[in-house]
Amino acid sequence: MRPLRVLNVAEKNDAAKELSRIMSRGQSFRREGFSKFNKIYEFEYSIFGQNAKMIMTSLSGHLMTLDFTASHQKWHSCAPVALFSAPVTKYVSENYLPIKRTLEREVRGCQILIIWTDCDREGENIGFEVIDVCQTICPNLRIYRAMFSEITPQSITRAAQNLVSPDLLQSQAVDVRMELDLRIGAAFTRFQTLRLQKVFPEVLSDNLISYGSCQFPTLGFVVERYKQVEQFVPETFFKIKVTHEMEDTKVDFTWKRGRLFHRLPCLVLYQICLENPTAKVLSTSSRPKSKWRPLPLDTVELEKLASRKLKINSKETMKIAEKLYNQGFISYPRTETNMFPKSLDLRPLVENQTVDPNWGAFASNVLEQGPNPRHGNKSDNAHPPIHPTKYTNSLQGNDKRLYEFIVQHFLACCSEDAKGQETSVEIEIAGEKFTATGLMIIARNYLDVYPYDRWNAKTIPVYNQGEEFQPSSIEVCTDATHADHIETIKNRCYVGVQQDGTFLPGQLGMGLVEGYDLMGFELSKPRLRAELEADLKRICEGTRNKHDVLVEQVAKYREQFVQAVQEAVKLDQALASYFGDPQEFIDEVLGSEDERGSEPIRLCPRCQTEQMILKKTKDGSYMVGCQGYPRCRASAFFPKFVIEASVDESLCGNCQPGDVHKVKFKFKRGSVPPMMPLEYTGCVGGCDESLRELLELKDLTRLPSESVGGSNSYVRGGKSSHSGARGYQQSSNRGRGRGRGTTSKARGRGNGRSATAQGVTRPAQRGGFSANQPTRDEGRGFVPSGQTWQQNNAGRDASFQPGSGFNQFPSTSSFGRDDENCVVCTCGQPATKLTVKKDGPNKVARFPKKDQTKGGRFTVVQNPEDRAAISLNGETLLQVVAVSRSSAVLRQKATVELPGEENADCVTKKVTLDDRAQ
Repeated sequence: MRPLRVLNVAEKNDAAKELSRIMSRGQSFRREGFSKFNKIYEFEYSIFGQNAKMIMTSLSGHLMTLDFTASHQKWHSCAPVALFSAPVTKYVSENYLPIKRTLEREVRGCQILIIWTDCDREGENIGFEVIDVCQTICPNLRIYRAMFSEITPQSITRAAQNLVSPDLLQSQAVDVRMELDLRIGAAFTRFQTLRLQKVFPEVLSDNLISYGSCQFPTLGFVVERYKQVEQFVPETFFKIKVTHEMEDTKVDFTWKRGRLFHRLPCLVLYQICLENPTAKVLSTSSRPKSKWRPLPLDTVELEKLASRKLKINSKETMKIAEKLYNQGFISYPRTETNMFPKSLDLRPLVENQTVDPNWGAFASNVLEQGPNPRHGNKSDNAHPPIHPTKYTNSLQGNDKRLYEFIVQHFLACCSEDAKGQETSVEIEIAGEKFTATGLMIIARNYLDVYPYDRWNAKTIPVYNQGEEFQPSSIEVCTDATHADHIETIKNRCYVGVQQDGTFLPGQLGMGLVEGYDLMGFELSKPRLRAELEADLKRICEGTRNKHDVLVEQVAKYREQFVQAVQEAVKLDQALASYFGDPQEFIDEVLGSEDERGSEPIRLCPRCQTEQMILKKTKDGSYMVGCQGYPRCRASAFFPKFVIEASVDESLCGNCQPGDVHKVKFKFKRGSVPPMMPLEYTGCVGGCDESLRELLELKDLTRLPSESVGGSNSYVRGGKSSHSGARGYQQSSNRGRGRGRGTTSKARGRGNGRSATAQGVTRPAQRGGFSANQPTRDEGRGFVPSGQTWQQNNAGRDASFQPGSGFNQFPSTSSFGRDDENCVVCTCGQPATKLTVKKDGPNKVARFPKKDQTKGGRFTVVQNPEDRAAISLNGETLLQVVAVSRSSAVLRQKATVELPGEENADCVTKKVTLDDRAQ
C-alpha cells in the first residue's frame, strides 16, 4: 500500500506558512514552487487514522479571472448593451499560471485534496477553482474542505478532524455575483465613457468613467449627504440661559421651551424673568445611569470604528486585518456576527492578554469575574465576532494600532457596563421653567480599558425641593445652525477626501448621480444591490436556482441600461452645469445599428466559444452569425419573407449544448403554408420541423466543432431560375444564383453546372445546380443534408427528399463519364483533362487538371480506379467524401494506393488521409 499523500491549498502564503507551522509543530520543510510568492511546505501529519505526507501550498486570492471572450473585449467590438448577453469565460490569467503549474505538479501522486481557503463564499469559490485545476490532472481525487475561523492550534486541529465537502451552492452564488458585476460594470462603464468623452472632450477625453453596482450607490450616498448639508437653510434662534455658581461649581440651567425663532417674544419673557429673578426649586431626582459596553466586533463595525477612532480608511483596515488573520493574531475578519457562540470558550483568549503591561491587569480582573460579553442580534452562522487569538507585542505602525484596538474592544465587550448616578433639578423663575442635570460616575468598568468612549462626570450642588436662590446670571443667547461652505474642487472626479477624513463629491460624481436621478432611476440607491444580496443568500440556502437569479438580475439591470441609453441626454444636461455646454453626440461610438440590434441565440456549434446572434443585415433581412467572425464564419441568412425576427426569452428544451433561445418570427402574408401562422415562435436549432422546412435550416448541433476558420457549413441560398436541388443533376443547366450542395435533389440556384445524382462539383460564381420549375425564392438558411423546400408558382408545399448527406461519401459514377462538363473547379470553369503518354499502369487514364491561370483552389480529377478525388492546387491527390467552398471532407484515417506519373502534376502515388484538409 503506497503512502498517503495529501495536497493542502490555502488562500495566501502567510496562511499556508502558519498552518504548516501549527500542523507540523514547527518541523515543516520549505521548498520553492513555480511562483516565487507561493512556497511549498512539506510535513508529516496524522489524518484519516493514518500517517500522511502533507504538501501545503497557497494561492494569491482568486486563481481564475472572469472576462468576456475575445470578440467582446475591445471597447468598440460591440454595443455596450450586448455585454448583458455576451459570452463570458473563466480562465487562469498569465500572472497566475505559475501557481497553476505548481498545483498541477504537486497534485500528481496525491490521493486527497484539502481546501484551506477562507471560510466564506469567496473562499468557497476559490476552492472550486483549485478543484477544477486539480481534477483535470487527477480525476479520482478525493476532495475535502477544512472549516475554521481562526488560525490557532485548537481551531486547526478541530478543522482537520472534521473535514466536510465543499459547498457548491456558495460557490455558485459567487459565480452569479462575479458575472453580474462584470456585465453591469462593463456595460455602464463603456456607455458612460464612450459617450461622455465625446460630449465633454475638453474635460473628460482621457477619463475612464467607471460604474459598479456597489460603487455607484456608495457615490449616491456621499452626494445625497453632501446635498443635505448644502441645502440646509440656517435660521437664527433665541433662548434664555440661567447660571448658578455655588461652592466653586457652576451649573447651567436649560430653558424648557428650548428655543424661539422670533426675537421679540423671547425678549418679552426675558424681561419678565428679570423683574422677578428669584429661582425656586420645584423638584429633584436621582436615578442610576449606565453606559453600555460595546457589542462584539463585526466587519462593518470594525471599518466604521477604525475610520472614526483611528483615522484608518476602510481599505487599509481590511488589508491590515487580513494580514493579522493570516499571521494568526486575530480571528477571521470578514463576519456579520456580533454575538459570541456559547460553544466558544473565551477564558483562554482573555488569559492570553494578561501579560500585557497596559491592559494585563484589566484582563486578569475580567478572568476573576468571568467573561460576560454583551450579545448582539446578528449571526451569519459561519464565523464568530472578530477577536484576538494570541498575544503579540512585535507589531509596528497601523498594524499595532489596529491590533490594540481589537484587543481593547474584545476586553471591553467581555467586561461590565460603566455605572453612574444622574441627578436632575428643575427650577422656576417668574413662571418659566429650567432644568439642569449632573452625573456622578460610580464604576468606570469597561471605560478603564477602552479609551475610545468618553463619559464625563458633571458635578452639581445639592438642591432641596422648595429651596429658593438668586441666579448668578440670566441672559438671552442667540446662535445659528449653518452648513459648511465647501468650495468646488474642479480637479476631483467622483469623490475627494478632506483633511478631516470626510468625503466630498466631485463634479463628475455629482453630475452622474443627478443625471441618473433625472431619469427616475434608483441606480444611486442600494435597493437593487440589496435585492441581489438577498438572492445570493437564497442560492446559498438552496431555495433559489443560480440560473434563475442570474437571468432575473441581468434583465433588471439591462432594462435600466436600455432606458438610460434612451434618456442619455439627461446625463449630458446634468453634467453641463459643471463642465459647460455639451458637444453633439454621434451615436456610432456605441456601435452600429446592427450591433445594437444583435441578440444571442445559442453557443456557436462550430467554434463552441462564441455566441450565435440574430442580426439585421444592411438590406433589411435577418441573419444568424457567430460573434467570432472572421475567425469563425458560421452564418445563415433568413429569406426575405421573414419581415421581423427577435430572440424570445423562452428556451428550447431539446437542443444542446447550453441554452438555446427560441426566435419569434413574423412572416410575409402568402409566404407560408396555410397551417402555419404569420407570427410564429420556434427553435432554429434544428428540432423545430416546421421552421426547418420553411427556412431550410440545418441542425446547428450537427456542425463539426473542429471546422473553425475552415469549412463553412453555414451556407447561403439565393435566387434561382429553377427550383430543384442543391446538388448535382445529370443535366448541365445554368441558372443565376448562389446555391451549392452535394445531393441529388438538394437546393441549388444559379449559374452553375450539374452532374449526376450524388456527384461532387464546385458551383460557378457561388452558384448551385438546379432542375426545373422557376421560382423567386431567396431563402437562406442552415440547409439540412438531402432536404429541400419545394416550390411552385401557386404557393409552397414542404417536402423533404432523402439524399446523400453533406457528410456522406459520394458516388463516383459522375467522374467516369466522357462529358468534360461534369468536372469543374471552385470557380465553376471546366477542368482540363490530362492524358498520360508514358508506358505504365496509368497510360489508359486521363486526368482532368484545372488551368491555374483561371483561378480556383481545388481541382477535381478522375483516376484509373474510378474514384472521386481532389487535388489542392495541383499538388496532392485525396479521396473525397464531400466538397464545400473552402475545404474537402475526407474519409477518416484511410490510406489509398493511387497510380502516379510524373507528367500528371495532380497525381501522387500514396496519400494518407486525415479528417479534414484545408
